[in-house]
Amino acid sequence: MILTMREGRLCVLLVERGEDPFQGMQALPGGFLNHAGEEILDAAHRELREETALGAGSVHLEQLGTYGAAGRDPRGRVVSVAHLAIAPGLPEPVAGTDAMNAGWVPAESVLSGEVALAFDHRRIVTDGIERARTKLEFSALATAFCGELFTIAELQQVYEAVWGTELDTRNFYRKVQAVKGFIVPAGSGRRTTGGRPARLYRAGPKTVLSPPLTRPTPSTTEKETKGEAN
Repeated sequence: MILTMREGRLCVLLVERGEDPFQGMQALPGGFLNHAGEEILDAAHRELREETALGAGSVHLEQLGTYGAAGRDPRGRVVSVAHLAIAPGLPEPVAGTDAMNAGWVPAESVLSGEVALAFDHRRIVTDGIERARTKLEFSALATAFCGELFTIAELQQVYEAVWGTELDTRNFYRKVQAVKGFIVPAGSGRRTTGGRPARLYRAGPKTVLSPPLTRPTPSTTEKETKGEAN
């Protein structure tokens, strides 16, 4: 599954299946191994190139899990190795040969069940988003959603979109700055409408966040909004 940010929202790439089973339903893009000797990771990179034209060096890609429950595919017993891919600002996709359409769908629409998915793909999306939510707390994964240069406001937007909650700007800025090596200044600023140029940053060398940026609970979010967080 592929995640990106579009207009401040977390989106997942879906395709409309062009053949049975589940013809006409939305599904995650994917495919079978080309041959018996193809490695699973190589196949994941190949599918990613075919769907987004992204190379291995321009995207975060990790194995998410193995899905092999009996009955998940009416064609027979099929075991899928799902991967999570994250990249910033991905363009409009082009449907492959076995799909009628492809597009970016807000992740919240899938999680809520508003958009129904074929097979067990809703479970895969749920698992992938929860993986991203958890890793945002303890790793520098959030920078994978940003371009090479970004502002702290844009980084905060990633956390808010993935976690699905608003964050207090002052507290977020303080917490991010407290994690040495998470992000590093990149020199000149980017001018924002009606204000001073916002300072630019790039991903730093630190990949494990200490202290972590703990995901707020609803009660914590309410306190931060009131300026009561520690």
